[in-house]
Amino acid sequence: MLKIITIGKKNNSWVIDGLEYYQKRLRAPWNVEWVLLANSSLEGPRARQEESERILKQIKPDHFVILLDERGNNLSSPELSALLEECFAHSRSVVIIIGGAFGVSSELRERADVVWSLSKLVFPHQLVRLLLTEQLYRAQEIAKGSGYHHV
Repeated sequence: MLKIITIGKKNNSWVIDGLEYYQKRLRAPWNVEWVLLANSSLEGPRARQEESERILKQIKPDHFVILLDERGNNLSSPELSALLEECFAHSRSVVIIIGGAFGVSSELRERADVVWSLSKLVFPHQLVRLLLTEQLYRAQEIAKGSGYHHV
């Protein structure tokens, strides 16, 4: 299982089109289940805490958790593919988290097995959803040995 938990608004139409483009190509265990949680009505640290608590309720002890954060470690596409393949080989469910505008709590950050940065740049959440889905498709294709990813 590959689940993405994200805080924020529903997807805009241009995001839906892009997500569908890649998601229809993802095959088990690479196919994605989305959990979209609404933004907190609170602000700042209180919002971060409340959103993080709702995310933590979605995570089981045996889940392998990847937190997206611009302060995390960079992974190449082949490294991401290998990491996910290792999880799938050991029948571990993977949960990828896209936190809210105020970030995530230290408890959630500590729960993460990997803190991954797509870039040092900060992107809008909906764009991150699309970038992430493309990278999952790319990781799947690397694992299959297809020609999608060029070295």
